[in-house]
Amino acid sequence: MAADFAWVNFGPHSFPETAYGRNGPVEVNPSWPMHLANRKPENGQADRRTVANEFEQTRPPDYCTSINSSQRVSTMSEKATAAIIGGGVIGSGWAARFVLSGWNVMVLDPSPEAETVVLNTMERARRSSSAVFDTTLPSEGKLEFADTIEDAVEQSAWIQESIPETLEHKRQLYDKVQQHSRPGSVIASSTSGFKPSDLQAGARRPGEIIVAHPFNPVYLLPVVEVVRSDTNNKELVNSALSMLGGLGMFTLQVRAEIDAHLGDRFLEAVWREALWLVKDDIATTAEIDDVIRMGFGLRWAQMGLFETCRIAGGSNGMEHFLEQFGPCLGLPWTRLTEVPELDSDLIGKISRQSDEQSGGHSIEELEDIRDANLVTILRSLKARNWGAGKFLREFEQTVTPARQSPSSHCPMITASRVIPLDWADYNGHMNEARYLEIFSLATDAFLEAVGCDQEYVAGGGSYFTLETSIRHLGEVFPGQHVRVNTWCLFGQGKKLHLYHTLVNDADVAIATGEHLLIHIDLSTRKSSEPKDEVSTAIEDAMRVHALAQLPEVVSPKLSFKRSGAVQ
Repeated sequence: MAADFAWVNFGPHSFPETAYGRNGPVEVNPSWPMHLANRKPENGQADRRTVANEFEQTRPPDYCTSINSSQRVSTMSEKATAAIIGGGVIGSGWAARFVLSGWNVMVLDPSPEAETVVLNTMERARRSSSAVFDTTLPSEGKLEFADTIEDAVEQSAWIQESIPETLEHKRQLYDKVQQHSRPGSVIASSTSGFKPSDLQAGARRPGEIIVAHPFNPVYLLPVVEVVRSDTNNKELVNSALSMLGGLGMFTLQVRAEIDAHLGDRFLEAVWREALWLVKDDIATTAEIDDVIRMGFGLRWAQMGLFETCRIAGGSNGMEHFLEQFGPCLGLPWTRLTEVPELDSDLIGKISRQSDEQSGGHSIEELEDIRDANLVTILRSLKARNWGAGKFLREFEQTVTPARQSPSSHCPMITASRVIPLDWADYNGHMNEARYLEIFSLATDAFLEAVGCDQEYVAGGGSYFTLETSIRHLGEVFPGQHVRVNTWCLFGQGKKLHLYHTLVNDADVAIATGEHLLIHIDLSTRKSSEPKDEVSTAIEDAMRVHALAQLPEVVSPKLSFKRSGAVQ
């Protein structure tokens, strides 16, 4: 095995105080799980399945055991399996993307640090990627570590190769994989530069091998470049595109094979010019990063290149931009076709400047900062329904579970989500304004369930809030999963009285929200009777909820009285 996997080479990684597995956080000591990884069975090889199984046994009860099964949706009745070969930065990101999308995952990487790398990534991914969405995500798949290629791939519908960029090693790996994989399985390479026809040469079943090139962090950035060759049949490629789309990825199918695909060609051009600027003492690494992150990088993140240039052309658009700036391409502004020699002097200069620039942050701290910023950017773009945010909003609709019926569920679960990173205040817990927001969203969910949806509002009817009472009973932190239980205490005529409880996965109440609402005719902005179908649905919910034994935490304070109990 060691000879087969000489490509593995990790640097040192620190182990977190808390590891995250399929079922949530586990407090660990600094030597765990390395004492498991170092355990040797009689044949002298570390048993990766034993590591995974013992890790499972140390975990707390299932991540969502306290949640009604209808709250967590699965994208498939029987979970599919993906094999991740290579557990470095990209491979572990793929593993997290698949697991968090409901796939079972087998990771193969003989490095003794592979489990640590993958578990660190899972912790980071679970904390950040789920915070991007405002809905319940699919139930997580199971993460295991394999000992052999056969164990990893024999049941896998998707095999993602993420080993270093050595063409011959990749071809040797595919040969071993296809000895054990099922015919028709997708074998996708994360390669940054090789064309699929390069990878397919000499393969047993070359038509199964494609390129699926992501960007880091794989679990947060949506785009994946999919490249096929003439050897790949349309059915396999379409199947691959569908599976990637189910992971919440924006599948960009590259029109033709080309070295480095699309994105990395841009990045290499910028990288070459940056190297010259540092080498020639024109700019430091910090100054180059500043001009990107304080300037055009902000435009590119939401507009891309050509739309940015179109705006720069003014009212006459792209044509005027090209007329104005096209001649500049003939000027000696760049050195993109030349490559500076990366000798020891240039490497030392860049490394020193980068160390000074980092401000004392470790790589792990920088990764956390990066992910938190990306979550904030993506959520802002979602709110604007633009760019990557528009895509994520559309994907979110495909995984949003069907609304419960308030007349058949008591309490009705009106919200279930992970608290986003940007909902925290300076005390580190959820800002008080967000309690009102999540209760407001829960009220909207109830109203939609009884028929007061967007179409109803467009027809001129809606509910306005008259009074709200919120009690704070505990703290909730970013990355924590919560849900909202809702009772309809009163609902007759124009009046509606709702009571919400915000609870964690242990069913402990964190806050309550009580709301009095009144139906409004939007054309007159005055109170009015709701339509019969809405009124009937609310009264049905009220009757069902009136029969329930309310938990002690439900303590109404506002003036609408519970029907059937008090006048």
